[in-house]
Amino acid sequence: VQLQASGGGLMQAGGSLRLSCAASGRYARTTSNNGMGWFRQAPGKEREFVAAIDWRGGNTIYGDSVKGRFTMSRDSAKNTVYLHMNSLAPEDTATYYCGVSRHSAASSRLEYYRNWGQGTQVTVSS
Repeated sequence: VQLQASGGGLMQAGGSLRLSCAASGRYARTTSNNGMGWFRQAPGKEREFVAAIDWRGGNTIYGDSVKGRFTMSRDSAKNTVYLHMNSLAPEDTATYYCGVSRHSAASSRLEYYRNWGQGTQVTVSS
């Protein structure tokens, strides 16, 4: 399975973006049985949990720094997950990666995820 993240860009603080992550390849449809997650990594920092969703799309969890501002959703028919980001702040600047969890539940544990893809850059100016 290959993951392609897109939708990043340069935004001013307070703006909104929607990131997409599409699964492709021979086993892309199998991702509908897995939890999916978004993580981000700023230069010189460790990869940070942002959001995760369970296989059904009925349960989502968020990192403390994005709660109330970001919303994750999925469209299993399209093998795609989304991250809707509102009230963007400069500290949200990072490369955003999506991953497939080895479990069906939503999880914030980095070690559960694989198939990261190249990520998409989000830069927020003040």
